[in-house]
Amino acid sequence: MKILCILLTGTLVVFCNLLRTSSLKNERAGEYALPVKENDKIVYLFFKVEKNASDTERIILEDKKTVSGKLKSNPFFDEREMKTGDFIVSLTDAAGKEMVKQSIADPLNPVMEVYEETISRNRVSLEHAEFSIRYAHSENIQMVKIEKVGPSGKKLLFTQKL
Repeated sequence: MKILCILLTGTLVVFCNLLRTSSLKNERAGEYALPVKENDKIVYLFFKVEKNASDTERIILEDKKTVSGKLKSNPFFDEREMKTGDFIVSLTDAAGKEMVKQSIADPLNPVMEVYEETISRNRVSLEHAEFSIRYAHSENIQMVKIEKVGPSGKKLLFTQKL
């Protein structure tokens, strides 16, 4: 009886390993991969921000790229987590209705880690920086608007029609 149980267990283990190996080969062949539809696209917007002599920011949309694909998740936006200096990027339709809203940590004052005897974080002040956002393509999205969070509220820095 022991020998029969050992043989059945051994056979079961070998059979399961063979199934797993064959399914991995099929995954590599693309059988189990979700197909990307032709209309599924991701849009990337690349920005450059510069600090002027009067300490105001100037933002330029440097590039826009569209690639086929689908976002696995959409960034979560929580206004309560915004800090002074952070940017709020809003993508709107032609009527001004917000379609997508994302936050960008202050690109001109990033927090850098310093490794000396201990690890510490220091805020670095930059004169210019670059940042980017991505979103699922939609024909409805017509404009991009960027605001800066300040101690007295939000200040509009940039608007442009896409």
